[in-house]
Amino acid sequence: MSHYWLIIKQWFNQTFSTPLFNIGEEEISIVWILQAIMLLILVSIFARGIKRFLKNYLLVLLRINEGTREVMGTLSGLGLGTLGYIIVLQGLGLDLASFAVVVGGLGVGIGFGLQEITKNLVSGLTLLGESKLKVGDLIEFQGHLGYIQEISLRSTVIKTFQGSQLVVPNTDLTSQPVENWNYENCHGRIEISIGVAYNSDLLLVTELLLESAFLEKEVLASPSPKVVFIEYGDNALIFELWVWVANIERRQFIKSSLNFIIEYKFRQGGICIPFPQRELWLNNVESFPSTNFKTTFNKPSVSHLITLKDSLKSFPCFQHLNELELRKLIEVGSRHYLKKDETFIHKGEYGSHFCIVLSGQIQAIYETKKVSRLLFTFKQGDYFGELPLLLEIPYPTTMIASQDTHLFLLAKPCFQTLLNQYPYLAQEIASELAKRQESLQEYQESLKEMGLIDDESLKNPVAWIRERLSQIFSL
Repeated sequence: MSHYWLIIKQWFNQTFSTPLFNIGEEEISIVWILQAIMLLILVSIFARGIKRFLKNYLLVLLRINEGTREVMGTLSGLGLGTLGYIIVLQGLGLDLASFAVVVGGLGVGIGFGLQEITKNLVSGLTLLGESKLKVGDLIEFQGHLGYIQEISLRSTVIKTFQGSQLVVPNTDLTSQPVENWNYENCHGRIEISIGVAYNSDLLLVTELLLESAFLEKEVLASPSPKVVFIEYGDNALIFELWVWVANIERRQFIKSSLNFIIEYKFRQGGICIPFPQRELWLNNVESFPSTNFKTTFNKPSVSHLITLKDSLKSFPCFQHLNELELRKLIEVGSRHYLKKDETFIHKGEYGSHFCIVLSGQIQAIYETKKVSRLLFTFKQGDYFGELPLLLEIPYPTTMIASQDTHLFLLAKPCFQTLLNQYPYLAQEIASELAKRQESLQEYQESLKEMGLIDDESLKNPVAWIRERLSQIFSL
């Protein structure tokens, strides 16, 4: 048995230890090659572990941004790996100086063959270093929309909304335009183009488009939605609705929802969306059988809906505005919907809007520890919030919707601009407030407790309000 073992051992030594060829003075055998492979694998594992440790732990503790962590980790891994390979080969007795001439000669040919890879490597380091594109960013590249899943030295992986992974060479990302929706935040603008018939009420179109935008919960109030009159088309007047959203990656769903809302609102408001039409000329009509060629086009049914334009025109303070001025007013205002028994604002809170009741009712409840009573009811056509807004005091009452209510709100800057452009509005508002003596007394008591009004001002509240309007808005 031992004899066979010796024979196998000799055969093994002769097979694996016998030099296959020489590199310089070093004899290369199968054992030498296996040792080199194992050591190089260990160096690679060590270098990759160092990269992950720096990228995911040490540099995170030092609060270094993700792009810089990727660059530092990658370069450290490459540097340690290269140094380890050199040490391993030198330790195995291989004289790397003898390779200098050979490598130099092959370098030119290798350089030409691998120039694209080299470009991608440099581009990868550029992407990682500049951090213009980062892992997790939502980007659009050559018609593909998706999130950056990985940035490596040679390529970048984009996970599309279809669920596939798009592998893009880094050179393409650095040499071609890339739309980054996450550069500062994920906010973005959605544009919806729509055509209306030439005989449409353009102010009503603007109103319905803006109302549709405010009905979509994912549309941001700031920047406010805009309606843009694009052009006179062949068959229609072309408008665009611009809305801003916080999550642009949901733009297809939001756009679909807005299209449904717009179609419903146009149908309710009697706005016709035309389709292309062509005229057909017929010769020798007399030869045709008697036929009624009249065509009846179905028009959308117009409901007796009170529009925002009509509602605003019914207010004394807005009766002097023409359609263009009303359009600006509608654009800067916002809509607010309240369900029955929903609280609009609590007593003691500061208001930031001038509020007009378009439909429904708002009750002003005066509450103390001992008393809770109804002070005012604001119905369709009434407005409130001017005193807290103008006098910069908190609401003395709790405002609750006694039924489903639709409000039109003007923020303080918009209200200030309106008063500056139309000074007579301040006089009408002050005169209207004089009719609310009980409400004014509650405000005056609140102001007196806060030390903002004296007994002399209580004698003529209307004159005092006008004076405050002039002070606040420089009228």
